[in-house]
Amino acid sequence: MAFPESFIYELKARNDISEVISNYISLKRRGRNRVGLCPFHGEKTPSFNVYDDHFYCFGCGASGDVISFVMKIENLDYLDAVRFLAQRAGMEVPDNSYDNSMNNLRKRIFEANREAARFYYRTLTSPEGRVGLDYFRRRMLTDATIRHFGLGYAPDSWTALSDYLIGKGFKPDELIAANLSVKRRSGKGVIDRFRGRVMFPIIDLRGNVIAFGGRIMTNEKPKYLNSSDTPVFKKSENLFSLNNAKNTGSRALLLCEGYMDVISVNQAGFQNAVASLGTALTSEQASLMKRYADEIVICYDADEAGQKATARAIPLLRDAGLNIRVLSIPNGKDPDEFIKSKGADGPAAFKAIIEASGNDVDYRLQKLRADFNLSTSEGRVGYLEACAKLIADIKSPIERDIYVSKLSKKFEVDKNALNLQINNLSNRNKREDRRREMRKIRSELNGTNDKIDKERHTKLRSTSAEESLLAHLINNPDSLKAIKQYISAEDFQNSLMKRYFEYFSGRIESGLDPLNNIAADFSDDERSRMYQILSKYSGISQTPQSLYENIRIIKAESERPKNTADMTGEDISKLFANMKKNKK
Repeated sequence: MAFPESFIYELKARNDISEVISNYISLKRRGRNRVGLCPFHGEKTPSFNVYDDHFYCFGCGASGDVISFVMKIENLDYLDAVRFLAQRAGMEVPDNSYDNSMNNLRKRIFEANREAARFYYRTLTSPEGRVGLDYFRRRMLTDATIRHFGLGYAPDSWTALSDYLIGKGFKPDELIAANLSVKRRSGKGVIDRFRGRVMFPIIDLRGNVIAFGGRIMTNEKPKYLNSSDTPVFKKSENLFSLNNAKNTGSRALLLCEGYMDVISVNQAGFQNAVASLGTALTSEQASLMKRYADEIVICYDADEAGQKATARAIPLLRDAGLNIRVLSIPNGKDPDEFIKSKGADGPAAFKAIIEASGNDVDYRLQKLRADFNLSTSEGRVGYLEACAKLIADIKSPIERDIYVSKLSKKFEVDKNALNLQINNLSNRNKREDRRREMRKIRSELNGTNDKIDKERHTKLRSTSAEESLLAHLINNPDSLKAIKQYISAEDFQNSLMKRYFEYFSGRIESGLDPLNNIAADFSDDERSRMYQILSKYSGISQTPQSLYENIRIIKAESERPKNTADMTGEDISKLFANMKKNKK
């Protein structure tokens, strides 16, 4: 049963969307809207727009109402997001609990993951899990650490976990949705996704097990296997052990390369360590870290792969507004190896190299030196030009000046000449950033990144007219009666636009606000597509002629024999006379 419309309406009224979002990002007024840097992806130019009743990012397409925003930024389902906002506004949540199929599936996935984590942990401490426990012992993990992280072992069996969970009442489809099981090739029955691996539960900020990582005990590939994306988990938007790191009180995070590095430094007393989940760092993960930290210490491995990962991570973290330091570990060791190599002195030695770590600019300037022969004039010029290119990306004038002063003094070059080079590069970068952001905006507005509305590209003419009409209808619900004299849902050629029209028409005819409950009734992608349409037509008032043209195109593109090309000027006048009458 859904929440009462009146409750949702009051919930939104008492949680002004601009005020709620301002708790997470800085917003500035621009015309009728407010804008800021998107909290869901890294960007230099603000493309995150907040309107009266919804938000939309022209850079990444994130969108929705205030409930959708809380769902996304706090990683909550619909029910918990409503509770979050109700508590904020001092409102009581109605006794009749909200329920729908997607919410039920998420709940079942959480329950299945929790049972799976318990199963893996029990197996680790059983004779069947001896190989896994021996591995953790060789990595010098204590029993307390194993318990703290809920580490486990997946038996080298085709169906051990699947059989166990089905015996607990879970359906095969639920296990597939959780990515704990996969279908057999024959299509009959399921088998375990993880087999013969030590297991690392991935836990969200509320303590839910949302996914797993598993390391094979043999030389088979892949060495590490991670859960695929599910209704409760997206690899690109989560971090391993952030649930531990956020409670340390520190505004600094140690960014490690993998699970074992995080666990090792945690055991050494550094609980503010996190890692990405089997993929290169993403802008979403950088934005997530910004919510809990001001500074990131990159603790990647000192090998070539680790250095490349560091180079990729730095611009993402900078774009997210984070200060960066880069750890330099002696003798090419990773954090886990370094701490263990120092024995009892490991924690103190690791703390010392953290405190001695330089910022990312110093790190990159030092790396550049290896590419040039500084004993020659050509080498020094090449190095300074490369340095100028790096410094041009620094936003802070003070920080820029510090490095310009150092370089001009060290290489005995005119500071003004270096500044001129940097300013020219900086201006060029700004122009390119603006062009890049505009390309993103055009891409979003043109629907070229659509995941859910694939029909748009094959039915562009009718879809464009249907979008425009839907935006007008939502902004002018009193026009529905007049519009339906000429078209119906059956005239829509785009199935998603047809569904929107049926949904909004039904709500308007029932006397309900068209958008009041959209967060509950549509998926994230479907909501995003609708808000993309609303943002595209925001501030654009349709003339009678443009509305008529949309209706005419929709009819002309449909398979109905009647065509509005036969509509007369008298018909158009009648259409808008009816609209005015309905508004009264």
